[in-house]
Amino acid sequence: MAKKSAYASAGVDLEVSNRLKDDLPTLLASTKRPEVLGEVGGFGGLFALNTRKYRNPVLVSSVDGVGTKLKVAFAARRHDTIGQDLVNHCVNDIAVIGAEPLFFLDYIGTGKLQKKAFTDIVRGFAIGCRENNCSLVGGETAQMPGFYQPGEYDVSGTIVGVGEKNRILDGSTVRPGDKIIGIAASGLHTNGYSLARNILFDKMKLKPSSRIPGLGIKAADELLKVHVSYGPVVQKLLKKFNKGARRSWGVKGLAHITGGGFIDNIPRVLPENCNAVILRGTWDVLPIYEVLQAKGKVSETEMHQVFNMGIGMIAIVDEESAKGVLRTIRANGHKAWEIGLIDSGTRKVQLA
Repeated sequence: MAKKSAYASAGVDLEVSNRLKDDLPTLLASTKRPEVLGEVGGFGGLFALNTRKYRNPVLVSSVDGVGTKLKVAFAARRHDTIGQDLVNHCVNDIAVIGAEPLFFLDYIGTGKLQKKAFTDIVRGFAIGCRENNCSLVGGETAQMPGFYQPGEYDVSGTIVGVGEKNRILDGSTVRPGDKIIGIAASGLHTNGYSLARNILFDKMKLKPSSRIPGLGIKAADELLKVHVSYGPVVQKLLKKFNKGARRSWGVKGLAHITGGGFIDNIPRVLPENCNAVILRGTWDVLPIYEVLQAKGKVSETEMHQVFNMGIGMIAIVDEESAKGVLRTIRANGHKAWEIGLIDSGTRKVQLA
């Protein structure tokens, strides 16, 4: 029997790490766009932006994680959704600016690499990147013995996209009278999990394998639903409704409903003299939120500040474009509703 290296004895086995990474070239190659240069394994990922496609290209970047949704994955021993969650979250964050995703880099930190978890996570990254036409060009996998609890890890992702400078969405043309369109979420997405876990697991004493009363679905299945990517449908909306000069654009602003819910995210795309009025009862609130509110005794305002309430993204559109925007979103496989309007105000969200 071969003697362990000093590093392996200290908790970092490079041979195991290298074996686990054997499948990476195939997974990364499946996401490769033609602009990607070089092979996997270099010190940096190379991407040759085709500047001839753009008049005045602007690179758009974002970095994020998936929060304590990871705790649910650990408890359920399911890691096959986390990678997609992270990619889709990052795609949505740059989509609201009008950017097309180009490439993605991941980070995985853990005490000891576990083959199934590592493979499932990276496969999820690859699936998410392929579905969003985004290249997975590299990442970092850090083994840090003693830093994480056994079986636990953390992930983060960085995305870079591109948009035309004069086509960037900033909400500057939003006016009173504009309509707010809500696009359906699949579930909690990647936010509000600390509160959801507290209610379901601490107060209600459920386990990941328990069925949520009144819903008939296991807690883990509900909480690990994949975060929806709105990137492809956003690109279609912008091509269809934002063709001419900015003042004629049908889609004036977009907000990804993530941490901070409606209350904190919508104001990010409002002018100083506008409020967003959200008309409750105009969309299908997901049943999980009814359970969380009732069992957690959470106020209506806090629910809309912590959770997405079944709306993963909102679009602010002019009145003339509202019906067409709804038709386009629905034709691309998403549920959508007119859920509010823009009024005069001071950059706040009103629940009506």
